[in-house]
Amino acid sequence: MEQTAGGEDEQSLLGDLLSVSGAFEGSEDIAVARDLARTFLTDVQAVHGLPVSGRAMGMVQLVVSELVTNARKYAPGPCLLTLEISGGAIEVTVWDSNPTPPVILAPNPTRIGQHGLEIVMAVGQSFAIHREPVGKRITAAIVLADDPGGDLAGRQL
Repeated sequence: MEQTAGGEDEQSLLGDLLSVSGAFEGSEDIAVARDLARTFLTDVQAVHGLPVSGRAMGMVQLVVSELVTNARKYAPGPCLLTLEISGGAIEVTVWDSNPTPPVILAPNPTRIGQHGLEIVMAVGQSFAIHREPVGKRITAAIVLADDPGGDLAGRQL
């Protein structure tokens, strides 16, 4: 794993925006990517006083794991994970070098495997795929604090 200049602990504070990034090259780095997310969210709560629910902590690690796993499986070279806090949510973005967007399969409870993006889309507040001059960028947003109204994903029903 490679880190942005300044190392794993470097975070930028631009208004209410906090972020951290890391580059990952091997499948063994998937656990390191989850650790980066957990450490970042722990710091967001402890250092910056932003609420982070246990659910958000788990969901962000799940989303990071799924997106980094897909990037490592389907794209050559490293992938870049960026975590950004903005407006009460965390945006998990993974860039990889493969310009082909992933195939998003319809939910099918009898299908074995290939449920990663289905899960990411179900637990997130938003999901987007963007083509880049080189590769693509996939972003999912997760609400940091549980909604007291009971909608844990933070979506309007």
